[in-house]
Amino acid sequence: SGTLRTATEQLLISNAVDQSLSRVDFSTFTGQKVFLEEKYMDGIDSKYVLASIRHRLILHGVKLVDKKEDSDVTVELRSGGIGTDLQEMYVGVPEVTLPGMVSIPEVKLITKDGQSAAAKIGMVAYETKTGDIYGHGGVSLAESDRNNWYVLGVGPYQNGTLNQEKIEAREASERSNPLPLPNQVAFEQRHQSHLESDTGRVRLAGEEKPEIWTK
Repeated sequence: SGTLRTATEQLLISNAVDQSLSRVDFSTFTGQKVFLEEKYMDGIDSKYVLASIRHRLILHGVKLVDKKEDSDVTVELRSGGIGTDLQEMYVGVPEVTLPGMVSIPEVKLITKDGQSAAAKIGMVAYETKTGDIYGHGGVSLAESDRNNWYVLGVGPYQNGTLNQEKIEAREASERSNPLPLPNQVAFEQRHQSHLESDTGRVRLAGEEKPEIWTK
């Protein structure tokens, strides 16, 4: 890997986090001011967890506030474990050494190498001013995996939740028709009349004349 962790490791963890949070119902906080207590949330992936929770709260019509005293509800978050594991196995015959220094080489008929991730996220919510809790809170645990199978050295044949997520993302991309960015960048001076009404704004122009104006 050219980064601290491989892309597969990062995607496995984010997949597990997304699955874990999808099991949490935030609709109770709709229309309220919520403060996220982050001090119990630790780890290299904590920022992704926090951003994902913020996203889900916003989608439920929650107003997030930066100060606890300005909130109606405080949601405390904690990490019970976010990380990856490796697994390797094969079906075949292990290497055998016979008397007389004669050895039978290892024979692998079916080989599997895989990697999994787990995300256990706990949370409790209470009214900021009174301390009354919303239910009992709880923890949400989810796992993701990616497996490579080889049969007589032929492969890999892949399966797992991460592989399924990639397939769904690829299919969604094929169905969409996003506006491509130009592969050339140029700046074009605007007419004086436009400059007077749109001071400080310039147009980015590529191969085609764009219709969008940007600062």
